[in-house]
Amino acid sequence: MESAIPEHLAKERTRHRRIPDDYAPPYPSFSARYRPGVTRVAMAYFGLQVRPGDEAAAEPALAAMAAAFGKGEGPGHWDRARTVDAAGFVTILSIAYWDDPDAFRRWYAAHGAFWTGTGPGDDRLGTFVEILMPGVERYETLFSSADRAEGVAVVSDGMSGMVQEHAYWGGMRDRIPLSQTDAMEPQGAPRIVEADGVLKVVPHGNICLIRSGQDWSDTDGDERRMYLEEVEPVLRAGMDFLRDEGLSCGCFANRYMDVVGASGGATDKTFGMSWWTSLAALERWAESHPTHVAIFGAAMKYLMTVGPDARLRLYHEVTVAAADEQIFEYRNCHPATGMLRAGGG
Repeated sequence: MESAIPEHLAKERTRHRRIPDDYAPPYPSFSARYRPGVTRVAMAYFGLQVRPGDEAAAEPALAAMAAAFGKGEGPGHWDRARTVDAAGFVTILSIAYWDDPDAFRRWYAAHGAFWTGTGPGDDRLGTFVEILMPGVERYETLFSSADRAEGVAVVSDGMSGMVQEHAYWGGMRDRIPLSQTDAMEPQGAPRIVEADGVLKVVPHGNICLIRSGQDWSDTDGDERRMYLEEVEPVLRAGMDFLRDEGLSCGCFANRYMDVVGASGGATDKTFGMSWWTSLAALERWAESHPTHVAIFGAAMKYLMTVGPDARLRLYHEVTVAAADEQIFEYRNCHPATGMLRAGGG
C-alpha cells in the first residue's frame, strides 16, 4: 500500500487527512505517476458547437483540429467526445494533454490559436477553448485498474501500486498534494470580457474541474446488462441535473460525454466533465446531494453483486487550478455555454 501523493511531492502536513494511518481500503485503486521532472501539465478542451442537422458542417473544422494535433509539439494524447447540451446544441470536444506546458504554449501559438482566433469561418459553428495548466501538486487521478490509462494519465510515466486514500468521503481532496498545506478555497469571482468577437472568462482562483469516466467495453452478459439498465440511467439522471440545475450547488457547467472512436463511431465509454466554483462545492454534492447519493447506491449495488471480477473500469481526474493557470474563450457560442454561465448566461 502506498500514498496517492508521490514521495517527491510529500510535505509535512498542516492539514490532516480524513483517515488514520492504518486505514485499509476495501478494494484496490491506483493513481498516475509522473517522473519528478514533470512539474506542470496542460489540459486543453477544444469545443465545437453546432445545431442538430448541421453536424456535417463540423467535419472540416474537426479534421483541421486533428491535423493540428499532429504538427509541431502536439499533444502526447488526445481524444474526442460528443454530447447535446441543455439548449439542444451538439457539442464536440477534442481534448488534448501535454506533460510540458511550455511545449503546449508553443504549439498553441503556432497551430491551435486559430480555433477561437479566427474560427472555422462558418457561422453555423461556435468554437471555444477551456484550458488548464496546473502544477502537479494541484490535481489527482484515480483508476479502478492499473492497466488502462485515460485522460491526463496517458501522458504520465505509469501507474502507482495500490493507493490508500480512496473509498471514503474526502479521499479526492486527500489525494491532491496541495491539500497537505492548503484549503484550496475559491479566490475572487469570474467575470466576462469581450475582445475581437471573443468572450473571455476571467477566472477566479481555485476553480475545480472533474473528468470522471466509465468504460464498459470489457463487460458482457449479466454484468453488461446490469450496468446499462440499472447503473447508467441513474448516472445519466445525475449528470442531467448538474447540466440543467448545477448552478444551485456550485456547478458552473456539466457535460455528460460519449467518447468517439478513432473512426468517428460510438464506443462503450462515457465521462462527465464539470466546472465547479470550488473543490468543496463538488465534495458537498458528492457526499450529500440526492442525485449523487443515488449514483453511489447504484454503483455499490452493482459492485457488490458482480464482486471482484467486475470488468467495468472507472477513473477520474480532479484539478484545482490557480487563476493564472486557466484560459476560457468562446466565439459564436450561445450564452449558456460552459463557463459563460459563470457570468449569468
